[in-house]
Amino acid sequence: MILSKVRDPRFVTIRRGGTLTDDDHRLLALWAASCAEHVLGLFETVRPDDPRPRQAIEHIRAWVRGDITMMVSRAAGGHAMGAARDLRGAARHAAYAAGQAGAVAHVAAHELGAAAYAIKAVRAAAPPEEADAAGRRECRWQRDQLPPAIRELVLDDQRLRNAICWSVFED
Repeated sequence: MILSKVRDPRFVTIRRGGTLTDDDHRLLALWAASCAEHVLGLFETVRPDDPRPRQAIEHIRAWVRGDITMMVSRAAGGHAMGAARDLRGAARHAAYAAGQAGAVAHVAAHELGAAAYAIKAVRAAAPPEEADAAGRRECRWQRDQLPPAIRELVLDDQRLRNAICWSVFED
């Protein structure tokens, strides 16, 4: 579970009654795509012939450009999550990260899912004694990618939803 029961209005677009601007929604989508892409190789080494996670990342970027609709990006995200279903470990988490990124077009709050699953992927790929340190490095890398316009929003979201995101955002 990565979404709160009550929707945070900061992640609901203005036209739907929240406070999120379209520009910030697009920045959240691009950040989620970067988080997912950073770990995509963990999936592709296991399933090199399955394009679904990569396509989800490409689709969310196409949505940001206005080249495809929200529904197309969201569907690509669902297909990426389908690629994860019969896998375990790092490859599964990496595919889920891509799926969450694709879903940001539909629900902006999925941005944290992409980041959390990417951290889980890195942790799963590391030797057990190095997993926590690897996860912290990935979290720092992700935070370094945050555009200034959404930095405080995402950091606050990490603080608020850390417990339902497997506590991956702890320093």
